[in-house]
Amino acid sequence: MIDALDHLTLAGSAAAYETLLGRRAVDGRLQTANVGLTFGADGDALSSMVFATRDPDKAARLLERRAVPSERRGDRLILARETTYGVPIELCEHKDATPSPLVDSDEAASIGALDHVVVRSPNPERAIALYAGRLGLDLRLDRSNPAWGSRLLFFRCGDLVVEIAHDLKTGVSDGPDQLWGLSWRTPDIARANARLKAAGVDVSPPRIGRRPGTEAFSVNSHTEGVPTIVIGGIGRW
Repeated sequence: MIDALDHLTLAGSAAAYETLLGRRAVDGRLQTANVGLTFGADGDALSSMVFATRDPDKAARLLERRAVPSERRGDRLILARETTYGVPIELCEHKDATPSPLVDSDEAASIGALDHVVVRSPNPERAIALYAGRLGLDLRLDRSNPAWGSRLLFFRCGDLVVEIAHDLKTGVSDGPDQLWGLSWRTPDIARANARLKAAGVDVSPPRIGRRPGTEAFSVNSHTEGVPTIVIGGIGRW
């Protein structure tokens, strides 16, 4: 039913993300190799996830059979918030997209693709029922790590991961989920870090990543309020 994550919608403008990604928006949209960004939505900093499907009519029928009400608005299917536990989720028809042009010619220092989008959830079993059972995403990892204080669920979606993060200390509750953060991939983490510093972006020094073979750094500005890290290296889910 779901082929990929088509795009994410953010509040604010594209200017900060043009600096962050090292790419120029085209008609208000920034596109990487595997996901797009659109801007100007009301609500939270990270406002919605829009998944791609090759057959919206078939997807609507399947969602109905799986007890996920949806509403057709133009070319979109809007999933009922009570079913997605507060996370704004939409479906659109799958279309191929070309990555946005680079600000300069240094591809290795740019952001090439999204690694994962993070949803914080107080109820991980409920999240498994939604993302794997009803939406049909492929659950690839379910791991609790007391050192991190988290239980992490990784759902494969095309060439990226939808990560569900649960805070072990808070316990399980029926509270809402929150569309929360982004982790981007870069071909060369040292060059990406240096490019962003030179552009006036507040970034941490690169550090060893959680996945073997990776490095990562945090981005503390130019994210329009979205918690953000950049990942480089050979290790990928």
